[in-house]
Amino acid sequence: MKRLLHIYEREPVRIVLGLSLFVAALVTDGLVGDNAALPIYLLALIASGALVFIDAVRGILRLDFLDEKFLMSIASVGAMIIGERAEGVAVMLFYLVGEYFEHRAVRRSRASIKSLMDIRPDTARVLLDGVEYERDAEEVSVGSIIVIRPGERCPIDAVVIEGRAELDTSALTGESLPRTAEAGSEIQSGTVVLDGVLTARTVRLAEESAAARVLELVENAQEHKSREESFITSFSRVYTPIVTVLALLMAILPSAFGWLRPADAVYRALSFLVVSCPCALVISVPMAFFGGIGGAASTGILYKGGNVFSPISRLKAVVFDKTGTLTEAELRVDGIYPEGISEGELSRLTASLEQGSNHPLASALSRLDPSAPPARDIRELSGRGVTGTVGEDSVGVGNAALMRELGVNIPEGPTDGVLVAKNGVYVGRISLTDNIKSEAGEALTALRALGVTRTVILSGDSEGSVRGVAEALGVNEHHSSLLPEDKYRHLEKIISETDGTVAFVGDGINDSPCLARADVGIAMGEIGSDSAIEAADAVIMTDRLTALVRAVKIARRTLAIAKENIVFAIGIKLLVIVLAAFNLVGMWAAVFADVGVAVLAILNSMRALRAPSN
Repeated sequence: MKRLLHIYEREPVRIVLGLSLFVAALVTDGLVGDNAALPIYLLALIASGALVFIDAVRGILRLDFLDEKFLMSIASVGAMIIGERAEGVAVMLFYLVGEYFEHRAVRRSRASIKSLMDIRPDTARVLLDGVEYERDAEEVSVGSIIVIRPGERCPIDAVVIEGRAELDTSALTGESLPRTAEAGSEIQSGTVVLDGVLTARTVRLAEESAAARVLELVENAQEHKSREESFITSFSRVYTPIVTVLALLMAILPSAFGWLRPADAVYRALSFLVVSCPCALVISVPMAFFGGIGGAASTGILYKGGNVFSPISRLKAVVFDKTGTLTEAELRVDGIYPEGISEGELSRLTASLEQGSNHPLASALSRLDPSAPPARDIRELSGRGVTGTVGEDSVGVGNAALMRELGVNIPEGPTDGVLVAKNGVYVGRISLTDNIKSEAGEALTALRALGVTRTVILSGDSEGSVRGVAEALGVNEHHSSLLPEDKYRHLEKIISETDGTVAFVGDGINDSPCLARADVGIAMGEIGSDSAIEAADAVIMTDRLTALVRAVKIARRTLAIAKENIVFAIGIKLLVIVLAAFNLVGMWAAVFADVGVAVLAILNSMRALRAPSN
């Protein structure tokens, strides 16, 4: 019995069974007469609509009288009562067929998104005593040795210890060009090894790896509704009850005043009631944003919710951090200028202090003298530099603000790069440079073409360094030597002056306050900084600024699709409501305006899965 019920629950089975009985009823009606066909019409209605009726009763018990199954049940049963038996069954069958195609469209959309997000392997090859064992990725601990072979995805974030291979990182970053990995390279979960065999040491647990975090962000994004989705929810709560009351009045008043026969008045009211169901809007509009989020994620752009699309589509000003955002994160020393000490001594003091720092400058400065002993009592002073003890000497490395804080007199001349003090005396300067990203100019030009009228750089770097980047890229304005709180104040001023959305684009922990304060916070670079990801509204998984342009285009395209669905669904419904009120169309048209429009709108929503190119 359970097996038969399970088979019956399938929509195609109910459609075929109900259609067969419906055809039999029509034949009997034509050959014998309406009375003989009545039991078959009833069987056809029950066979096709039993589950719909059951769900409608459950809705009544939940005091939810206005869902589509309740409306469809009233329409089909009401048609049977007033003698429109063939139409009562036909309406239910048409509804089931529409529901079938609607569910198929939804399943196809979700399957497409799932395939886009299918980037995390469930197992890992763990190397123990020279033997490979297949283990559940969730059970692999940090520091384990794993092996990734050609064609396989990296299951866990790891650092290569042996081997060389080309990697396909498109699942995470959207970048189509392969990247080379060799000993010392970090590879993220979800990347595919194209050739060669890599042996790597895991650096995170599977649930903390890049692929897992991407999936979590995409899944959580569905909880943050867009303005359009919220509008549809509010609209449905008001729209459906009003139309239901109007349908009731339509069934009573015309016959009460003798304008229509009771059966005709009820028929028009039933048609009016069916078309009032807002399922096309309730399903298709969220589906458009769901598809937009999934399509964007496949290109390495992660929106944290549908509520991000609207503000990012209206960008008028973009504020950039400099290092790692507009320029390459890899800094290099391009000049050493000692004052009163040797160049080697200046390099040694600086490298000693910077060995324990996490600042982006530290990597370049610590390489000045790899053999330098580590400093003691190191203190990092946000936005200024670092102090510590090297041997018996008190040393400070940082900007002019740090020198003033330490009471150090700075001689006349350039103050870009980092300044070094020893025991309260200025002992030299080290200048650094980083290259502007190759695609930065192209990205800013494209943003201007999309309507961005103001571009700003807010940076803690020296005036000369920031000015050079601003001039090379044609940025409207720049501000240098800023502490994190200074950046925040400048950003607030820009927001107050701008008529439109202001985005902040950054990549580090120090950018977190600005990422949170901006109308749209966009974290750049590989998914690494927890604070930046937490504060941002969107995360770009690649260092390429052109992805920012694509993010704006995806937002605008997704919003356009959602608005198309709203206009199309409401327009068709209003048209059919008017026609049904004047008896110009029957329940067939009403069901199409409900289920048929929903199917078409969902198919339109699936276009959001295809993210536009730059």
